[in-house]
Amino acid sequence: MNRRLFLRTSALAGAACLADWQTAYARGTKDPLVGLPWPGWKPGQMQIHFIYTGVAESAFYILPDGTTLLLDCGDHNAIGRGRLAVPVLPSPERHSGEWIARYVQRVNPHGSDVDYMMLSHYHNDHGGSATFHAGLMDCDGQQLALSGFAQAAQTLNFHTAFDRCWPYYTDPIPLLDHKSADNVDHMRRFYAYMHEHRGLQIQKFRVGATNQVALLHTPERYPQFSIRNICGNGRIATPDGRIIDLYEQRKRENPEVLNENGMSLGMLISYGPFRFYTAGDFSDTIRLSDGTKTAIEDRLADVLGPVNVAKVNHHGHYSMPARLVSALQAQVYVSCVWDQLHNVSPVMERLSDRSLYPGPRILCPGIMPAERRAEDAGQPWLNDVERASFEGGHVVLCVERGGKRYSVSYLTAADESMTVRSVMHFRSDRKE
Repeated sequence: MNRRLFLRTSALAGAACLADWQTAYARGTKDPLVGLPWPGWKPGQMQIHFIYTGVAESAFYILPDGTTLLLDCGDHNAIGRGRLAVPVLPSPERHSGEWIARYVQRVNPHGSDVDYMMLSHYHNDHGGSATFHAGLMDCDGQQLALSGFAQAAQTLNFHTAFDRCWPYYTDPIPLLDHKSADNVDHMRRFYAYMHEHRGLQIQKFRVGATNQVALLHTPERYPQFSIRNICGNGRIATPDGRIIDLYEQRKRENPEVLNENGMSLGMLISYGPFRFYTAGDFSDTIRLSDGTKTAIEDRLADVLGPVNVAKVNHHGHYSMPARLVSALQAQVYVSCVWDQLHNVSPVMERLSDRSLYPGPRILCPGIMPAERRAEDAGQPWLNDVERASFEGGHVVLCVERGGKRYSVSYLTAADESMTVRSVMHFRSDRKE
């Protein structure tokens, strides 16, 4: 399958500082872990493993007391994108749900047991689908496609699931009769089967909650750790407890469909002084009551403050407006990639723009393939991209006990050796 891309992405050059990147990369090349297998998790650490497959988005969280969460586990015909595809790693011989499950087993302190699973929204690159799968299994007289989470569950044992709509699928509008109905029905069948046969408990994600995604093992040891649910189903939570419905006006018009990306679940994780932001594919444009249009990411920016690390919304595909970048002021941006059209140049330019906020930052995509580097050659923001991404790899965020220090590592995705390719170290107070 020819995955090569000869496309043009237009952009204005951002002001990037080569010295910033060289300083961070020099730290990484000197780290003693480089060239060795990933050492694993230690109690007190928070780790987030952004698992690269070239097919889907998936992140495995190990919280300070060992509580675990798999956030998204997608599958779709990425290779069918042809020249737009990126390398599928370790190989296309297995579906991504299996590769993801195997990765989780290698790093999970509890083996195959996973405390939580969460689907950010009903798109197949995040949860799988009934149309692209590794096989079918009988599900109480119906067929369940082994795709995404459903395939991973052949190996992993999930205890609790967080879903944006369970059990009625009518929030914010009826879902089983619009264009995402197949994906919704796929997850509905999966949840029902897992609940009936394996005891999975399913909870609707509560926007604004501060204790729903909670430490389960020894929470008393980590009072400085918390997770706040900041968005979901087109709503965002303000720090003072108010809930803003972004689609309130649109819903009054009885829409047949809303942008599924705008329904994405988002969280803000705090661990001492450390902050991390994630919100799936959260992106869309809405019309306000005065007739003007605005990006929903701008509305989210109004309720967020600076973070240390941010997962890039919507794979860096025409997302992350300047207002959100200015609010987050991240030192590190991680982007999950399965397509050559991800991390488009205008987005990367904004992430790197020192006029939005000063100081160094590192851009960490799962891959920045040769075709894209050739097309974007000369763009100043390339100086901020971590070079280990050129070959494609898993990105691992590791926050040390108490949250004062953290590191970002690349592990090879070409095989399952978990070899460390680079390590960058940071302080959460932003002092080098």
